[in-house]
Amino acid sequence: MYVRVKTTPLSPKKMVQIVESIRRDGRIVQKIVRHVGLAIDEKELAQLKLLAESIKARLESDPQGLLFTPEELARMAVRGRAQKEGRRDADYRVNLKDLFEEERIVRGIHDVYGDLFDELQFASIIANPLRQKAAVSLLRDIVLARVANPLSKRGSVALLEEDFGRSLDLDAVYEMMDRIDDVAVTRLNDLTYAHTKRLFPETIDVIFFDCTTIYFEAFEEDELRRNGYSKDLMFNQPQVLIALMVTKEGLPVGYQAFPGDTYEGHTVIPFIENLKERYQIGKVVFVGDAAMFSDANLKQFEEREIEYIVGSRLHNLPKKLQAQILDEKNYADVKEDEYRIGQFAYGTRTLLVSWKQSRAAKDARDRDKAIERTKKKLEKKKNPKEYLGNGGAKKYLAVSEGATIALNEDKIKEDRRWDGLHGVVTNAKNLSHQDILAQYGNLWQVEESFRVTKHDLKVRPVFHWKPERVRAHLAICYAAYALVRYLEHRVKLQYTHLSPERIRQTLLRVQTSILYDRKKKLRYALPSRMSQEAKKIYQLCNIERSSTPTVLK
Repeated sequence: MYVRVKTTPLSPKKMVQIVESIRRDGRIVQKIVRHVGLAIDEKELAQLKLLAESIKARLESDPQGLLFTPEELARMAVRGRAQKEGRRDADYRVNLKDLFEEERIVRGIHDVYGDLFDELQFASIIANPLRQKAAVSLLRDIVLARVANPLSKRGSVALLEEDFGRSLDLDAVYEMMDRIDDVAVTRLNDLTYAHTKRLFPETIDVIFFDCTTIYFEAFEEDELRRNGYSKDLMFNQPQVLIALMVTKEGLPVGYQAFPGDTYEGHTVIPFIENLKERYQIGKVVFVGDAAMFSDANLKQFEEREIEYIVGSRLHNLPKKLQAQILDEKNYADVKEDEYRIGQFAYGTRTLLVSWKQSRAAKDARDRDKAIERTKKKLEKKKNPKEYLGNGGAKKYLAVSEGATIALNEDKIKEDRRWDGLHGVVTNAKNLSHQDILAQYGNLWQVEESFRVTKHDLKVRPVFHWKPERVRAHLAICYAAYALVRYLEHRVKLQYTHLSPERIRQTLLRVQTSILYDRKKKLRYALPSRMSQEAKKIYQLCNIERSSTPTVLK
């Protein structure tokens, strides 16, 4: 065992590690025992090397001082309970002065999400999983690390060792990622679709579709990473386009990655054709926002007899149709003075427009705030260049002779007529007007799903540069997303609604302390107190966890 300082060619930072030489497959390799830290200058490097030497001395003086894994703890706890009768009472009588805490290991994530990972058979994503047990174990740990605290792969390796008792080799993690090829991604999609289908037999009748962009901490383009319209406003950095399909409950149906310069509207037909071919999907209504479904896409949907519900940009419709939309006589009350619906012919399609009093009030508030901000700005800045563009309240500005800028009251009055109105275009024949509008209202599920992947699971930015590694990273994030959504759905059905973040925090607090008795040379596993929510989650997943301290053998 020795202290190693590792550097990378493109970074001034130096990583301090404790490693040992082991024999693997007939050759000597270095196994990382502990990641000590990252130094950015010589002073920090010297301090980290001293810390590493002290840790190494402790490990060498106590060979059993390495971290236990959650799985090892579970096995030892079971053996401890089974052998409790045979143990001497003296083993359980301790002097607190002789005890010290060796390790504290997070158990909840591996217990619950790990059990779900196994239930969904995600191990089979790796080809020949029975022969590739090491790669399967690495995949499991990296997916669970992303659920627990999403970091770079290097950061995940350090996190797993520090908090979860899992010692991983970073190079082995990258080798595992190289096994996640197109076949593995297809298998992942198949597994998630099959599980979602089992949860809703014969009832996946509505699928929600949306796209988002994922940017990179790099500036070189390749076959997958391309510059394009960025929803993150990172226009100078390459990106990939991710298409995601979910049910109205937010459960995964499938995902697909496209080059970053792909127009998002062009992803719809290839994705759906692929989906229908693989899963023999019958009559399903696809729901998406206006950006997803161009007129060309809608025609292709109609040629394939696919039903859709699509958002409509009312201001872009023909003037004659706009006049009909603004005429209150063309609406029927659903709830007097609060909610009404109008139906309009739009070629061979149906345009449904709803008006809600609450939405009208919000539109008015938002416009008034924007106008107020613009008024304050007008008092300070008179240069027309300051108001180029059409965002916020700029569309209400008018430039008169002499380049004088002022608010156009006629434009404001015209815009007020549209307050509270929202439209969708559809060719669905067996749904009522209210059902159609309600299904479109559920589109927030896919938008919220992207929030989970982008923020809770931090799929962006991506630090990999090989297209194969990028696809593997997205697959790992999607697998983590599936675990998060399935557990959230199970808890909601059988207990109450808990957000993914609340479930994560609850499970992170389920821990086990490893206490060592210096005199008796015994180790004890001391389970942490579990909250009522944690107990309920374990119960729903049929996982047993004792709160009794156990002597570890």
